[in-house]
Amino acid sequence: MKKYIGQSIMAITSAYLLFSCGPTERKLPIYGERTPVEKEVDGKKIVDTVYHTIPDFSFLNQDSTLLTQDFFKDKIYVTNFFFTHCPSICPTMQRNLLKAYEKYKGSNKVAFLSHSIDFKYDQPSVLKDYATKLGVDNDQWQFVTGSKADIYGIAEKYMVYTKEDENAPGGYDHQGYLVIIDPDKRIRGAYDGTDDEQVKKLLEDLDVILAEYK
Repeated sequence: MKKYIGQSIMAITSAYLLFSCGPTERKLPIYGERTPVEKEVDGKKIVDTVYHTIPDFSFLNQDSTLLTQDFFKDKIYVTNFFFTHCPSICPTMQRNLLKAYEKYKGSNKVAFLSHSIDFKYDQPSVLKDYATKLGVDNDQWQFVTGSKADIYGIAEKYMVYTKEDENAPGGYDHQGYLVIIDPDKRIRGAYDGTDDEQVKKLLEDLDVILAEYK
């Protein structure tokens, strides 16, 4: 059974959100499947946890250049799924993600990645024009396209629902989550990109995770 981040966000948050005595020491939860693994350390057997991680990927970006996970090495990034002619949630979601981009613009620790789910229309030149009109003027925010199998496949790894649907507005159905990925490729947060309070929390949580990886 496929799991999407909206189905498990409350349970995982309550189970794994860690607090210490001081608010500055708060850490974000880790989402996704986890597997206990037994290993030997200094002659003693211990049980470690292997967490769900985002696999290697390769997509064509707005500059017609192949973008891989290497671009995000040692970075925290926020990712989402959209399409340029989306008539429903995308305009609001992208404007709200722009707030995060503008707050962290110039940082070498934070990046952004938007995947187009319209593999037919959203070619690099279309994505480039879209990014420019949105107000993105550096490579800190990447817009990518790929085959249907690759884009929809990676969406499942981010636990975000995407589907080609002729009955949906614009022909595609998808969730509007903004998902935080840490430098270890783990999912650390998911926020409704159409909700102002959720976007405010995203900005707060980015500060939290930046402190964790400072």
